Amino acid sequence: MSSIEQHRMAAPRSVRCAVVTVSDTRTVETDTSGALIRERLERAGHAVVFYAIVPDEREEIGRLVDELVQRPDCDAVLLNGGTGIARRDVTYEAIAERIEKRLDGFGELFRWLSYREIGTAAMLSRALAGVYRGRIVIAMPGSTGAVRLAMDELVLPELAHLVFEARK
Repeated sequence: MSSIEQHRMAAPRSVRCAVVTVSDTRTVETDTSGALIRERLERAGHAVVFYAIVPDEREEIGRLVDELVQRPDCDAVLLNGGTGIARRDVTYEAIAERIEKRLDGFGELFRWLSYREIGTAAMLSRALAGVYRGRIVIAMPGSTGAVRLAMDELVLPELAHLVFEARK
């Protein structure tokens, strides 16, 4: 058995997650991306311990993430939205300044997978992930297609393993 397989076997079966949608326009009723994240997490056996929609405001996003990583019942924070290049897209800045250990491969793999689906527009994504105060923080684009891609191809296959490694 490889060391990766051993780590996956030792990883927690259920990860406790906070889900944050960053948007100036979405509501609980129209937040299909946040709903998809929650549905995918729960279907995989993980727990959603927090959900919120916050506006594209750098300080507000940062303040909420600061609070969430201090919660003892939160292992990972998954954000969607605000990772593009529009003036109001500030999730990247709010998260990047907090990350203590970057997981550059997340953004690189996301853009590569996205390129296969949508072509060169994939370069507009500033998806990122890392470790902040011992918690996994992942920021993905807000489109439902991008969330589906990130969750199915990257987040869910490695989430428990990521949490296991971050706890060491």
